Amino acid sequence: MKVLDAEFTQGFIRMANDGWEQGWHERNGGNLSYRMKESEVAEVKDDFSNGEWKPIGTTVPNLAGEFFMVTGSGKYFRNVIIKPEDSFCIIELDDKGENYRIVWGLVNGGRPTSELPSHLMNHEVKKLKTNGAYRVIYHAHPANTIALTFVLPLTDEAFTRELWEMATECPVVFPDGIGVVPWMVPGGREIAVETSKLMEKYDVAIWAHHGMFAAGEDFDLTFGLMHTVEKSAEILVKTLSMTNVKRQTIKPDEFRELAKDFKVSLPERFLFEK
Repeated sequence: MKVLDAEFTQGFIRMANDGWEQGWHERNGGNLSYRMKESEVAEVKDDFSNGEWKPIGTTVPNLAGEFFMVTGSGKYFRNVIIKPEDSFCIIELDDKGENYRIVWGLVNGGRPTSELPSHLMNHEVKKLKTNGAYRVIYHAHPANTIALTFVLPLTDEAFTRELWEMATECPVVFPDGIGVVPWMVPGGREIAVETSKLMEKYDVAIWAHHGMFAAGEDFDLTFGLMHTVEKSAEILVKTLSMTNVKRQTIKPDEFRELAKDFKVSLPERFLFEK
């Protein structure tokens, strides 16, 4: 089977285009990666050709030998749906998890996203934490979430509590909370390390003044997670534009009741009295 005919490829393209249509990917902003299943690799491997091995920039031994579909550095999400073979690629990792090679895509040249170290380190964490269930890492630039990094304290507690309060479904969709990385230069190992630490605890990490990372089992769940966080952020931005004091909101005991009914566990450190 050709790569472009595979169901997982069509899911990847749809998610990239959905993000573009949300306005989360100005110019060449954002990136998406998918850890392929063995059955999917077998399905399309006849369409592969082996490129040159290149260093990842980090080491991910628990991903050794795996294959990933990844957007390209400098590529535009708006073009993924019309020029897929130019916009993203499939890479293979070597037997130590230190190098990668392109086996499909980026037909006009280029390399995987410059934030590949962050993606792969996050994939490694999530693979180990979820016994392999998580396969998608998504980075985008949703405007309302970014705006909040200029006005809220850059703490996990502040972002989690404020966003939980803005829509009742939020503590159900991301019950573990949200992590926040203070501003750092993107694309390198240092920010990758800090993000992967947060991914040990959360499925969402916000990069101050930059964007958001989300992790999930599949394209729908991961996109839906980011969409939920950004919608909550939009409601908060609108609320703060009207007043700096909420007249009413969800209280700690009400969160506890919600958790009981929806059978989720909410960390008590986020249920502080204001």
